[in-house]
Amino acid sequence: MAEMLTERAFFEKEVKKSRFLAYAAPVDSEEAALAFIHEISDVEARHNCWAWRIGQQYRFHDDGEPGGTAGRPILQVIEAQDIDRVAVVVTRWFGGIKLGAGGLVRAYGGTAAECLRLAPRAPIVARVRVGFHCPFSDLALVGARLPGLGAQVETETFDATGAAYVVVVPVEGAEDLIVRLADLTAGRVAARICEDVKG
Repeated sequence: MAEMLTERAFFEKEVKKSRFLAYAAPVDSEEAALAFIHEISDVEARHNCWAWRIGQQYRFHDDGEPGGTAGRPILQVIEAQDIDRVAVVVTRWFGGIKLGAGGLVRAYGGTAAECLRLAPRAPIVARVRVGFHCPFSDLALVGARLPGLGAQVETETFDATGAAYVVVVPVEGAEDLIVRLADLTAGRVAARICEDVKG
């Protein structure tokens, strides 16, 4: 099962006098990944190499290192550890000794791998959206029970007769939520699954 980081992580090591510093962060969009890369990259360093993966989307960049020696090894580590929604930047300060292509692959990949290995993670739980309309007479009861049913309110829109809700719930709890809402309200709330949500 794919995992995601629950917070940022970093790891630093020295390889033949070159300093390598890896930072990893959870991201949920390409824009978030690029913003993190821009924030973490050190303009004083020789190279800021990176990779990110969100679902089937991914990008990597060697930032001046020989092609395939930095960004791709970072991405391969992300995939090997089955981590999704993550961006990793490995910054290198050159120490005067050339590492060669194999040495660079091992240094960038190894630093990224150790950073991700130490990072706090959580499994990605598949979720779905469930929509329903709740009359005013049941709003307080339903509102109080939703958190206990594992539902997270995404939208709540009031109209003349009550409120329309869209909630997000783990896939395995969706049918139970639909049944419980109907039971709680004596059938006045008829919920339905709207669409899949990733994680």
